Amino acid sequence: MLDPAPDAPLPSPAARLRAVLAAPGIAVVPGCHDALGARLIARAGLPAAFLSGYAVSAARLGLPDAGLISYREMLDAGREVCAATTLPIIGDADTGFGNPVNVRRTVAGYHQAGFACVMIEDQVFPKRCGFAQGLEVAPRAEALLRLRAALDARDAIRAAGGDLLVIGRTDSRAAIGLEEALWRAEAFCDLGADIVYFEAPQSTAEMAALHRVTGTTPTMLAQVEKPGRPFLAPAEAQAIGYRILLLGITLLNATIRAQQDALALIAQGAHPGPDRLLPFDELYDRVGFNAYYALEGRYAAKPD
Repeated sequence: MLDPAPDAPLPSPAARLRAVLAAPGIAVVPGCHDALGARLIARAGLPAAFLSGYAVSAARLGLPDAGLISYREMLDAGREVCAATTLPIIGDADTGFGNPVNVRRTVAGYHQAGFACVMIEDQVFPKRCGFAQGLEVAPRAEALLRLRAALDARDAIRAAGGDLLVIGRTDSRAAIGLEEALWRAEAFCDLGADIVYFEAPQSTAEMAALHRVTGTTPTMLAQVEKPGRPFLAPAEAQAIGYRILLLGITLLNATIRAQQDALALIAQGAHPGPDRLLPFDELYDRVGFNAYYALEGRYAAKPD
């Protein structure tokens, strides 16, 4: 990161995310897929960012979120994103990339990369995004064992003087049904998950049912711009009890749309024009040149 060092040491990423959760109001958290996106989220004044496996798979590999991206590829993307901003970053760790021992390695690796929080889900491996065809979840015992391994790794990190939060995510609403999703959400709370995420509630009534079983454990609601999915304003989600409103693929969608629109014009022999582009000086600043020159100036040779 090219920003000057702060005057005082920053709290840990996990402590920064706890402060976000403790602040009044709901935290609106966009997903990103690269370091520039994370810096733009910070510039917009938003409190945290989410490194989305869906978005990273699409942007780095050109492939769908169907279990094709690896632990190492997500870790590499995570290091870049965490180094680019002081925002707390939530890391999408899918199913932990293997058995419980793999899960522990994944959690430890994400912590070392600088994440504030790791999300572990209960799908079978290889997993796929929560609204893809053929979604399946692991049996209850396996799902709980996986999350327990993640929480054991978290506790080991804390015992060694570090810190990390863990989100327990269930995709069982779409795969099995509401009652199973509620059972797993409650079980994740009982195990000690720091945050619980119930994917794909079908109505605000189901969202309210979630909060009857999660007690004081913070919850996260993912909003996807997909027909048939409830789409709540932040105030509506907060009124139900959510602490985080995740816009996991909104920026990816906007990026693809903008590139397609520009390319369609270019393919026709036209040009997007200034009304569709940033002014050059603004582009220059957004990619970091002004910050670079300011920092470079601190080390310029002084005349005798």
